[in-house]
This record gives sequence, structure tokens and C-alpha cells, in this order.
Amino acid sequence: MSCSTCSTNKNGVPNGCKSNGNCATGTCSSGNKLAVFDWLSNMTLPSGEAPFNIYEVRFKNGRKHFYKNTENISLSMGDAIAVEANPGHDIGVISLSGELVKVQMKKRKVTADDEEIKKIFRKATQKDIDIWHASREKELETQRKGREIISRLALKMKLSDVEYQGDGKKATFYYTADSRVDFRQLIRDLASTFSIRVEMKQVGMRQEAARLGGVGSCGRELCCSTWLTDFRKVNTAAARYQQLSLNPLKLAGQCGKLKCCLNFELDTYLDALQDFPKQSVTLKTEKGEATFIKMDIFKKLLWYTYKEDSFKWFKLSLNQVQEIIELNKNNELASPLEEYESEIIDEPEINFENVVGQDSLTRFDVPKKSRNKNRRNKKNKKAVKAKVTVTTPEQKQQKNTNNPPNTKKNNRKKQRNNRNKNVRNNQKK
Repeated sequence: MSCSTCSTNKNGVPNGCKSNGNCATGTCSSGNKLAVFDWLSNMTLPSGEAPFNIYEVRFKNGRKHFYKNTENISLSMGDAIAVEANPGHDIGVISLSGELVKVQMKKRKVTADDEEIKKIFRKATQKDIDIWHASREKELETQRKGREIISRLALKMKLSDVEYQGDGKKATFYYTADSRVDFRQLIRDLASTFSIRVEMKQVGMRQEAARLGGVGSCGRELCCSTWLTDFRKVNTAAARYQQLSLNPLKLAGQCGKLKCCLNFELDTYLDALQDFPKQSVTLKTEKGEATFIKMDIFKKLLWYTYKEDSFKWFKLSLNQVQEIIELNKNNELASPLEEYESEIIDEPEINFENVVGQDSLTRFDVPKKSRNKNRRNKKNKKAVKAKVTVTTPEQKQQKNTNNPPNTKKNNRKKQRNNRNKNVRNNQKK
């Protein structure tokens, strides 16, 4: 199920999500970031126990806050409600209710008697929803004009997003900046241009990418815009442990910072590296000392080369390297690396069998051979053979001797000719 704005128009063209993930249908990923399934919804509370009166409310771009139901209004998940704001009220959608809200509050370290938990006024009426949608439609134009004002004031900041309050009386401008910005004049210009109350909120590069969303180099949606909420620091040491090239263009994400996924895989690499020797250890062999070049962690392969002859690299297994190190600890020299490398058997990779031969993308790049050229070549070869096989008079005599003429046929021809002559002579007489 989806809202009407996500469907196609009469011409079959998709409209796209006009609500930016806040249609309250439970299908939009940007609005339901880390949505919790209420598996306690079908269970009744024990007798005499009142339901929990704090609800989790979702706003634009997955922003969530907790609000208290002091008026004991009958509410359920997916309802659009009017909540307390400063000033006026805001419109949000209930994303979670019941006992599971206590678990979410514990994760975010929010207590039930916290002063930041504001009140729920009422269920949103049709008039509230109309004003809410009208103010949401002005956000794109407000963002465009706000950027024009910032460029006119020559401020070193980037306006990334604008969020209107549900009643349309206030707007929050999210921006990023490398240094401190004096935006007092900017607030005056924005307030006079749009006739609203302005609030400026600075966000980091990662928070900006989380709000705007996008697709990463892996082909999937950004982790920060779908499920990641804890933005931890990422160091280049994580890339070194994973044997990755320190290329900032490949290691940086959409936000311009190092990719968060480098931290996810780091523990797996660290566990695998515990069995590997240090890269500073040299192997002492009968041919000389060998130094480390590179390694393949999951295939457990290492490459070494001689200090004196560093042109060739030798591929060794982890067990072979550990064996050489044990020999060196006992003050023994190992055999040359060539002997160890010859013991490694490269197993062929099992791949699918190409039966039809249509898996190659470059199969049409090679031009076909024209048939006319083949025909011309055949004719030329025949002509050359004909020129070469020229018979001489002596060869003709040999043919006649080898194939004597048929005498019976010649006698029959002579008899026919004589008969014809006699008939002609009788006619003349």
C-alpha cells in the first residue's frame, strides 16, 4: 500500500514521493528510518494497568521525538497529530506507541519526567493537514531563495535543507559550514522575505548526507539515511588494516568523509590478522633475506621478495611463512623461496559454463569477415592454377598414347559421310 502521490499520472509517468517519506503508510524508507514493529499491539495489558501515555512521533526526514498524551486522547500508530512547538504547533505522525516506547526512550537515555517531552494537543484536523501540506510545498522555493540571499551576503556556508513547522509560522534552515558564520543579517533578511520565524541549525557533513539521502558506490542506499544513527569517527588506519589503497576518492563517501562501512568490516579483518606475522619480519633463506610485499588476508597468501633481487615476487602460504620463521628462530636457514613457491598448487576457480556463448559484452565488436573476399580469393587461386597447368605438345602426345581413340566410332562416322555423298549424287542425276 502507498499514498496517492507515489502513483503514476494519466500518462503513465511516476509522480514520485511528494511528501518526502512522510505519507504515514509505512512504506517510505526515508520516513521510516529504523521503524520498530509493534509486536505487542495484539496483546492486552494486565488488569488495572493503564497504557503508557508517551508516544514516539515522526517528522520530516526521519526526525523523531517523544510527546506526552496528557489529555488521554485515543491514538494509534499512523495518526497525524498536532503537538506542542515553540511557538505554535507542529504536525507529525505517530510512529510507535505502547510499551515499546519505553525501550526506545531507554536507548536514547530519555526519562519519562524529562522537561523536553512536550504535550500532544489533538488529532490533526483536515484544516491542520491542509496548512501542513501547503507549508511543505513552499520548502523548495524557500531553499532556492535562501541560497540566493546567502550568495548575496557572501557567507561561507551551504544551505542544505529547509523544514517548515506544521502551522507554517516557523522554518528551520539546516546548513553546513567549515568555520563560524555570523548570520545575524541573514536571519533578518530571511524573516522579512518569508514573513516567518527563522531558526538556524548547523549540521555536519554526515548528518547532511543522512537528511538528503542518496546511493553509495556499492549500489545501495546510504547507510546513514536508512538505518545508521551513530556516526563514529573513521580513521585511515581502518583502510590500512584492510590492505586498501589510501586513495581519498575511493575511500570517501557522498558526504566527503571516509566511508562508515570501513568500521563495520574492521573487526573481521583484525580477527583474521591475528595469525599473520608482522610485516617487519624478514625471512632468512639460503639465497638471502626476503622482505614482505603484500598479503591476501582471506586466501592466507603472502608475497615476499629478496632484498638483493627485488624484481620477482614469490607467493607463499601462511603455513610456509610460519615454518620459515620457526626455522629462523632456531638459527637455521630455510630453503630458497623458489622451492616453497613450487609447492603451491593454484586451484582453478569453478565458474559457470558458457554454453551459448552470449555472456561476452564485446562479442559484437569484432567485425565479420565478408563473404565476397572469400569468393575472390577462391577465383584467384583457380586462375593461378590454370596458368600454372599449361600443356605442351609433348604432353598432348603422351595423353593420346595413354588414351587411344575409339576406332569403332571413327568407322561409323566415315560410313555416314559416304552414304550422304551417294544420296547427294543420285539427286543431282
